[in-house]
Amino acid sequence: MEISKDAVVKAIGTPEGEDLSLIDRLARRELAAEEVYTFAVRLCDNDIDRDFERFDDRALDALAELFLGVSGVFDHQWSAKGQTARIYRTEVVTDPGVVTSDGRPYKFLKGWAYMMRTGENADLIAEIDGGIKREVSVGCAVDRVLCSICGEALEDCPHEKGQEYDGQVCCGVLTGATDAYEWSFVAVPAQRRAGVIKSAGRRLEDEARLGRKYLKSLRRETARLAGIAEPEADRALLERVCARLDEEELLGLLKLYRGKADRLLTGRPQLPYGGEGQEPEAADGAYLI
Repeated sequence: MEISKDAVVKAIGTPEGEDLSLIDRLARRELAAEEVYTFAVRLCDNDIDRDFERFDDRALDALAELFLGVSGVFDHQWSAKGQTARIYRTEVVTDPGVVTSDGRPYKFLKGWAYMMRTGENADLIAEIDGGIKREVSVGCAVDRVLCSICGEALEDCPHEKGQEYDGQVCCGVLTGATDAYEWSFVAVPAQRRAGVIKSAGRRLEDEARLGRKYLKSLRRETARLAGIAEPEADRALLERVCARLDEEELLGLLKLYRGKADRLLTGRPQLPYGGEGQEPEAADGAYLI
């Protein structure tokens, strides 16, 4: 099953040390550092993309091996004339502070690519440095596409991509990567984060900051509601407990304590309309002084 997914790029410049050694393994001769231009690419990730599909973590690990030595082209046009660069190093990157749109730890496949500094490539290098050429897309093959709702083959199950089931959006999980054909510079990638990485971790740092801010507010609100629902509990202890919980655990407690807090904070009506059979003294007991 052929898959085409989009990815992002970061200009690095002249390779040094280990990078140049890795490049030389792919070259026909030993290259001088000043002959080569390198940049980093976010090839693909495990987040849900515009096609309501995502790679699973095992597929990313497999693609990390498969993309070594693969060349880059333009708009998925498989032509030797369009070959511009080649991947010489890959790594699956995990940032604990960033989560996917459905709450999983965010991972992406990072690739390092090189090209020769020639007169023909000068304009492309300038466009990468200037942020013009930055979106990329990958062409690869996977063995199966599974339903994120039921785990069965998506083509055989009753669920539809993009539809919501019990609060969960259905997507196709791409698993069993078997081949990597190419990666291309494109105008609009399917994967929202794919492309040339602009600066060393800047975007990931921003996303990590937002993720930490979200978890901090979630923990604060959970501790606040727990204090209302359990007034005898020590507030500092509640905050320490919440600081150890992840998003799923916090959301579960938040739902529980919000219900309890709402019941405690919502006063009962003084006049028991329709409360036949209830003794007046019992109904008004909470209001007697």
